[in-house]
Amino acid sequence: MSSSLTSNQLAESVQAHGMKIPTGNDQLDKFYYDNKIVKWFAYATVFWGLVGMLAGLMAAMQLVFPELNFGVAQTSFGRVRPVHTNAVIFAFVGNGIFMGVYYSLQRLCKARMFSDKLSKIHFWGWQSVIVLAAITLLAGYTTGKEYAELEWPIDILITLIWVAFGWNMFGTIMKRRERHLYVAIWFYIATFVTVAMLHIVNSWEIPFSWMKSYSWYAGVQDALVQWWYGHNAVAFFLTTPYLGLMYYFLPKAANRPVYSYRLSIIHFWALTFIYIWAGPHHLLYTALPDWAQSLGTVFSVMLLAPSWGGMLNGLLTLRGAWDKVREDVVLKFMVVAITAYGMATFEGPMLSLKNVNAISHFTDWTIAHVHVGALGWNGFLTFGVLYWLIPRIFRTELHSTKMANWHFWIGTLGIIFYAVPMYWAGFMQSLAWAEFTPEGQLKYQFMETVTSMKPFYAMRGLGGTLYLIGAVMMGINLYKTVKKGKAVDDEAAEAAPLSKVYIEHGKHHWHRWIERKPVQMMVGSLIVVMIGGAIEIIPTFMVKSNVPTIASVKPYTPLELAGRDIYVREGCYTCHSQMVRPFRSEVARYGEYSKAGEFVYDHPFQWGSKRTGPDLARVGGKYPDSWHYNHMFEPSSMSPGSIMPNYPWLFENDMDMDIMGAKIRAMQTLGVPYPKGFDEIAKGEMMKQAKTVTASLEKDNIKSKPEKEIIALIAYLQRIGKDIKLEQKTASN
Repeated sequence: MSSSLTSNQLAESVQAHGMKIPTGNDQLDKFYYDNKIVKWFAYATVFWGLVGMLAGLMAAMQLVFPELNFGVAQTSFGRVRPVHTNAVIFAFVGNGIFMGVYYSLQRLCKARMFSDKLSKIHFWGWQSVIVLAAITLLAGYTTGKEYAELEWPIDILITLIWVAFGWNMFGTIMKRRERHLYVAIWFYIATFVTVAMLHIVNSWEIPFSWMKSYSWYAGVQDALVQWWYGHNAVAFFLTTPYLGLMYYFLPKAANRPVYSYRLSIIHFWALTFIYIWAGPHHLLYTALPDWAQSLGTVFSVMLLAPSWGGMLNGLLTLRGAWDKVREDVVLKFMVVAITAYGMATFEGPMLSLKNVNAISHFTDWTIAHVHVGALGWNGFLTFGVLYWLIPRIFRTELHSTKMANWHFWIGTLGIIFYAVPMYWAGFMQSLAWAEFTPEGQLKYQFMETVTSMKPFYAMRGLGGTLYLIGAVMMGINLYKTVKKGKAVDDEAAEAAPLSKVYIEHGKHHWHRWIERKPVQMMVGSLIVVMIGGAIEIIPTFMVKSNVPTIASVKPYTPLELAGRDIYVREGCYTCHSQMVRPFRSEVARYGEYSKAGEFVYDHPFQWGSKRTGPDLARVGGKYPDSWHYNHMFEPSSMSPGSIMPNYPWLFENDMDMDIMGAKIRAMQTLGVPYPKGFDEIAKGEMMKQAKTVTASLEKDNIKSKPEKEIIALIAYLQRIGKDIKLEQKTASN
């Protein structure tokens, strides 16, 4: 190190390497790092990554070849797609986070993890959550809220396991032998407290059976809470912990200190504070109050600065070491990952501008945006960490650098083949949906825009295949690396104990006081993220004018409620929105634009985030019952060229009518104004309405029993948007 460094620069550089300035009086402690738990999480990362990508590839190809749904409930798109998103986010990335945290935290704190038992509880508990999530989602148990689909018993299990993780992490921090908390640990702490807050608030629900519940929130309020959670799941599960990993593993791989410690301070606090406000940009041009939409837009644009601060801090860490990137495959993955992070975090604020969002929202543009972050930032950084970490734990060289380089190039091609067609498809969809003829008629039927997407979906499938092939190559490479090495499960280390008396070495930066106080760091992070959430959510619940009531909007009948639950169970919200935006093209295509008061009895809301099929907000009464019956049995018979799966099990399964009383009581608890004692007559009301639907079908020569699930689903579809049509009729009279 240069002798010209000042004492502050020396201290920063030493800390960046996770070292402690020796005093000469320290008695060294001998201890062991727990590599075994790191190894387990690494294995789980690779395994679940392959599973999640395979599920994603299957879902992608189902949009090209609907027959790949196989006519089976458990393999239909609406159930496979949530399995894919949950597997990639919480299984692949989740295990990747824990792998990196368990490795880096021990070394940054110069201490073994607080409790081996808690480490094991965390590992096996998290894997149990993943397995239970996959089984229940495929079985149709879902809350219907994107990225938070898991039902209440699993939500409770997640909370317990997350507490075990946090307890272990803070126990380790508290017994550390390093005075200052390195920047990576700040991000770990912010991740822990914010994810806990988001999960608990968004998962507040009323159970009415051992595996089913209704969201505590309704309509507009449910949408705001969900996207406050959804956006910040991206922020505090897919971003902040990975920034922590970047701050640890990139300097290690490049053998360079972090470019700017001061920039990391600004980056951390600005990102933590601003990110939490940006959720409403997922709800632009919806029935969400305009003030909340505008607030989300302003903070989303501001978010560009701290996001790029982190990206630049990462890339500039490689100053003077760019020549290594040509040779070092780990750095190649990391550089592309950080670049993808920069691209995604530039695009995000742009998409939050209303004029851009009007084009992109509900289209495949959003899918491309998300996957640049997921495949590039999370995927490639995980691959880089795995290639760096596994040989070190097993005290050997990587089996094949050449194979890793092939993985890099195939994976990069996979991202390009995935993202470019989706961007193109998004533009095409948006333009086609909004185009009018000179006579003022919509130029394209919705089905025409669907069939024109097939080539792009096929190219997306090719990109996903390439990416998966690369990941399989990595799995083989790492397996052979493991086979030729020997794991050092307990790695010997030694460090001086932490002195009880803190002695400053020269003049320190003002921020240093909190860098040695983990509890204050945790409380500070929690306060910062709570401010934005509280200011957005509380007024939406407390100020009645935010959700004006509509007199004609009434609670669902028992049969319609049962049909709505089936709609949610089959994941219809993954392809259909129920939100007509106030655009000329949408009003012309679907009908009156959506109002906040329409959704006051919707637990959960069903606005959707992607239109693979048309919006359904005004579908009630648009077609006869027989049309829906035939459409669900064989979609292409009513909509030639449709890529929607068929649902034969709805024609075979009987409704569970015995549970209807519990559903009504749960809704009454949530404030839905069913009359007292209605739960006792709900089953009879349900059957009465079902018989009117079967009678209607019989007029079109379709025979069905009233207790079949398809009858309830038809009743719900015929109800959607009906109340607002009644209000318009009343007003015109």
